[in-house]
Amino acid sequence: MTIVRCRLCATELTETFVDLGMSPLCESYLPADRLDEPETFYPLHVRVCPDCLLVQLPAYVPGEEIFSDYAYFSSYSDSWVAHARRYAETMTEQLGLGPGSLVTEVASNDGYLLRHFVARGVPVLGVEPAANVAAVATGRGVRTEVCFLGAETGAALARRYGRADLVVANNVLAHVPDLVGFVAGLAALLGPSGLLTCEFPHLLRLIERRQYDTIYHEHYQYLSLLTARRALATAGLVVVDVEELSSHGGSLRIHARPATAALEPSSNVKSVLEAEAESGLHTLAGHRGFADAVFDIRRNLVDFLLAARAQGRSVVGYGAPGKGNTLLNHCGVRADLLAYTVDRNPYKQGRFLPGTHIPVHPPERIAEDRPDYVLVLPWNLRSELSAQLDYVRRWGGRLVFPIPHLEVV
Repeated sequence: MTIVRCRLCATELTETFVDLGMSPLCESYLPADRLDEPETFYPLHVRVCPDCLLVQLPAYVPGEEIFSDYAYFSSYSDSWVAHARRYAETMTEQLGLGPGSLVTEVASNDGYLLRHFVARGVPVLGVEPAANVAAVATGRGVRTEVCFLGAETGAALARRYGRADLVVANNVLAHVPDLVGFVAGLAALLGPSGLLTCEFPHLLRLIERRQYDTIYHEHYQYLSLLTARRALATAGLVVVDVEELSSHGGSLRIHARPATAALEPSSNVKSVLEAEAESGLHTLAGHRGFADAVFDIRRNLVDFLLAARAQGRSVVGYGAPGKGNTLLNHCGVRADLLAYTVDRNPYKQGRFLPGTHIPVHPPERIAEDRPDYVLVLPWNLRSELSAQLDYVRRWGGRLVFPIPHLEVV
């Protein structure tokens, strides 16, 4: 039996957080001519380190295989772009950013965030490993380097472009198998008195709101404030503040600075740590029991889809996010229970979901077919998508949200 060790402290991982069986890569959408070919499924067995308490998925698949050509484009979420615009406005004002400054974003995707700094005359650098996505950013005037961040690449980029006043790492800290090397790269990019902000889904909310579909191979770790602080400390970075956000079902935005420039942590840091401790996240025992909540979600969704099929009701999906593929594969849902799903991203349209082979169509298909139910897979965008799908009620259709519990509205 292979010994799996913690990527943060190298302790042997013997404790299971949740085991979701086998699943394909959640962003590996299939063209029609590959539907009869074999697909590779990998374990989704999440462990928790008994020493440092990092919840993690072993690197069954290297990052280069997942992220070199990627299907996720941030700009297709209106609410996420608005979130990025507000952040850019706030940071520009708070830090006094201008033509002599530098903002560097790691995992900058299609320029969804940095374009707002560009519009304000602030020089930027995007670091994005997916060449197909980076090309879109470059076309928008966002200077972008195509590479994976590590200690060496971070130092090389800093030598070429300078060290940044602000380094941004949104929804990437969970996506790196070499966590220690990645954090070292962040520190290398950051100026001596610079600010680093990192956003990531909060493990506390994942457990509390039963968001198990956010577990997939692209997410190598699931972070609390406690474990994020421990990871950043390996590169001499100190968390000085934290904000609780509603994005992605409940996220943290941590503010960190080099230890030599760090101030006393804010009261927010203490409050979040206390909330984690009260929920049990600062002990190994507090991580147990999540599998029972996962079973309830699967049972309720499958029961609903089977009942709808028996009653002759039509059910289609909205969205083709990675989280939806975890949910559908774990629940064993195929096109006989979910006829198709739709997505605004042209890259996914005309393709099929990995594992389940459910077809992906443009959003207009829903109005054409007038289904009885629309299963909303990106439930984290509930407000935005409820407004977009308001027209479904015209023919008596209803929206279905599977997380944190099955809800038909």
